[in-house]
Amino acid sequence: MLDAAALLLLVDIVDAGGLSQAARKRRMSRANISYHLAQLEKTAGLQLVRRTTRRIEPTEAGLKLYRHGRAIRDELLAAQESVASLAEGLHGYVRLAVPTGFGQMVMSGWLIEFKRLHPSITLELVFDNRVDDLLRDEVDVAVRVMSEPPPGLVARELAPMRHIACASTGFAARHAMPQQVEDLLQLPVITSTVVGRELRLAAYRGEERRELALQPTLASENFQFLHEAILGDLGVGLVPDYVVAADVAAGRVVTALDDWRLSLFGTRLYLLRMPDRYQTLATRTLIDFVLAKARDWTSPAG
Repeated sequence: MLDAAALLLLVDIVDAGGLSQAARKRRMSRANISYHLAQLEKTAGLQLVRRTTRRIEPTEAGLKLYRHGRAIRDELLAAQESVASLAEGLHGYVRLAVPTGFGQMVMSGWLIEFKRLHPSITLELVFDNRVDDLLRDEVDVAVRVMSEPPPGLVARELAPMRHIACASTGFAARHAMPQQVEDLLQLPVITSTVVGRELRLAAYRGEERRELALQPTLASENFQFLHEAILGDLGVGLVPDYVVAADVAAGRVVTALDDWRLSLFGTRLYLLRMPDRYQTLATRTLIDFVLAKARDWTSPAG
């Protein structure tokens, strides 16, 4: 007869993608995990997982049992949360991945406010711009800039992302600012980059579309550094508008190509999560908070 503990083991194996990963998660030996899996397959009378070149995947029978096991796990987690919240109030652990620029310059303030409101929630932040394997097993929620969300993920749009061409007033006084998109090829460009990806600028004006392969003279994933480099008269910045919004308003930075809509890595900011992963109360609370802050940030008065 199948038991709940065996099904929960299968869930951990499938979620982890391998016996060694599941063993580390459970703090068991790989041999022990393998033995219990073999016993479960013997009880079921069917092969439940198959090995591919990269990971373990469930068979059809394994997938059915995995879904039952996941439902059991989620009910157990919900029961534990329900009892714990009565005794301890809202608590839990959330691991959130955010883009380096938007995370550092906008979301940091949001998340500090969230921690003040919910001091018993443990919040771990990952600042990176990875676009592959967005929601690794250890990440509960990811915020990413892209044009369209990946299929198979639950996506909520947070805000539009608009890049601008800009420079300090000192640089603009000594150099001609770009009048056409192609002028950027002849100017020192300061912008962000992602390791392993070609940097291509897409520009839209009405029905017109241009695309350029950029070779920036200064590139970094650190947006505070890019901001300082622009103010330091080092070139034309191609950055999200929020990076220099205060400087533009104060007259320290001027913009160019204002009639073009510019995009480097995408035109929208999305909050992403796995559809089948159990959301703790702490995770749901954080998601609702971020969605509310994004609405305020994008509103005319925000």
